[in-house]
Amino acid sequence: MLNYQSLRTLLLGAVTATSLSLAPLPANADVESKDPIKLTLHDWTGQLITTQIMGEVLKKAGYNIEYVPADYIAQFAGLESGDLHIAMEMWETTGKDAMEASLATGKTSDLGETGMDAKEEWWYPLYMKEKCPGLPNWEALKEEACAEAFSTPETAPNGRYLGGPVTWGGYDDERVEALELPFEVIHAGTDAALFAELESAYQRQAPVMLWVYAPHWAVAKFEGEWVEFPEYTDECYKDAAWGSNPDMAYDCGKPFGWIKKVGWKAGEEKWPGAYKAVRNFHIENDEMSQLIVEVDLEGKKLEDVVANWVASNESRWQAWLN
Repeated sequence: MLNYQSLRTLLLGAVTATSLSLAPLPANADVESKDPIKLTLHDWTGQLITTQIMGEVLKKAGYNIEYVPADYIAQFAGLESGDLHIAMEMWETTGKDAMEASLATGKTSDLGETGMDAKEEWWYPLYMKEKCPGLPNWEALKEEACAEAFSTPETAPNGRYLGGPVTWGGYDDERVEALELPFEVIHAGTDAALFAELESAYQRQAPVMLWVYAPHWAVAKFEGEWVEFPEYTDECYKDAAWGSNPDMAYDCGKPFGWIKKVGWKAGEEKWPGAYKAVRNFHIENDEMSQLIVEVDLEGKKLEDVVANWVASNESRWQAWLN
């Protein structure tokens, strides 16, 4: 697993790299500008892999690449101003509203889908179903016995839901309130902490309800189910009158769907070849999940996993550039 220390080391390295030229340009590089293209790094393994694959491919083409740690939602200010240039993963499940608002400014561009399908939702190990037999229907969570089954000493008698880092968004606090669920939302500090807790709870057969997403290794390694909330619609998030709670929005589940790339709009004029490659980038869930397994479960260095992918898939990434 990518633990806190290794993530910290990676991001600190990236911070240092922002002041350096990470990709010395070949003398014969035919690129439109030698100015660095700044790709944003976030705090989960899959996004770090996706971004560095794209970055290393662009380096092969002669572009100057910088990796810049950035907040998943707050990064849009930098993308709109041109201080940041490309974000490789915006998930419809959590980033749709922020992305649409940014696109409406006319300062950013939708660079197309990555090929991966996103799912992020409340998830529980299958062994918990004995203690809350109405699952996966969300209404089972309203039962006192079910909430107590998921409780901890800190939240009892309410259940405990372990959400992702606050920066991920997702509206879980609003969802709990709108659906009147007897649960408290506790946010994990990091992606690594989130899944470390799942590992620990699963080994002990302890109660746990948490944010799980795909593509990720957890859904393959552990037996479990996602809670089935009322199906998402745009109206659920925007119109309080929609759904079971006439006074509040977010009385539904999260959307499932695309993972897109987004960029500073003016960058496409400055680096058209690079932006073309970003638009052409395509990786699907199964392949990405395996790359995440190599880093998080097999303990390989993320940089080595990326380098091996680039070396083994030259015909694919060359096609992105052409």
